Amino acid sequence: MSDYDRQYLRIVEDILDHGYYAQNRTGIPTYKLPHQIMQFDLEKEFPILTTKKVAFKTAVKEILWIYQQQSNDVRKLQEENVHIWDEWMLEDGTIGTAYGYVIRKYHQMDQLLHDLKNDPQSRRMMVNLWQIPELPTGSLAPCCFLSIWDVTDGRLNCMLVQRSGDMGLGVPFNTTQYAVLTHLIAQSVGLRPGLLTHVISNAHVYENQVDPLKIQLSRKDQAYPAPKLVIDPSITDFYEFKPKHIRLVDYQFHDKIKMEVAV
Repeated sequence: MSDYDRQYLRIVEDILDHGYYAQNRTGIPTYKLPHQIMQFDLEKEFPILTTKKVAFKTAVKEILWIYQQQSNDVRKLQEENVHIWDEWMLEDGTIGTAYGYVIRKYHQMDQLLHDLKNDPQSRRMMVNLWQIPELPTGSLAPCCFLSIWDVTDGRLNCMLVQRSGDMGLGVPFNTTQYAVLTHLIAQSVGLRPGLLTHVISNAHVYENQVDPLKIQLSRKDQAYPAPKLVIDPSITDFYEFKPKHIRLVDYQFHDKIKMEVAV
């Protein structure tokens, strides 16, 4: 069994057994638990679920759209057949002053890459999407809003802080995306990938996800080993990576499980 299946399914099972039933802004109640944490050593294993299929290429395209292209234009994703932001697209085709917009406006990736190369022992290396002046004009407040970066013994470590974690749909995407992001940044600054620590403040299961997640839990004993992440070693500029440079080898998975997005 992959380490990600083990840690993820433990949290899901704990939520279903002990979660607090609560209403929220979407109108679909959730079972929730606070302060859930997963941690992975990216040199040992790449974290992606095998107990259901995760759309890896879609996840890669979205994380590049946010952090590399620093875009808020949903139409750019649609051109790549990615439609996960369609429900939040505004009349101008964007998601407003959210995600990639605030990275570009505040030059956050440029600063992070500069610090990793020139001051790697800094304790101020972070990318913060929770920019209060921009929140009212963004179509969705960021869920994965903060990443904190550390260099120890030649390894790049990332702590991802997520204020709201949809365990059925969002969290599997998010962990995999930030694992990829850590690998890409590490390669571009000459470091090895280190720890990815995923902290979820409000980890929840929507009421209409309970039965699908029980199906996934039933596959726990049939989970596959983790695949290998392969990145083109010739690319050393973060802004030059393309989806074609990033692939999984030996990714085995069970069938996709359909769940509805709570908007």
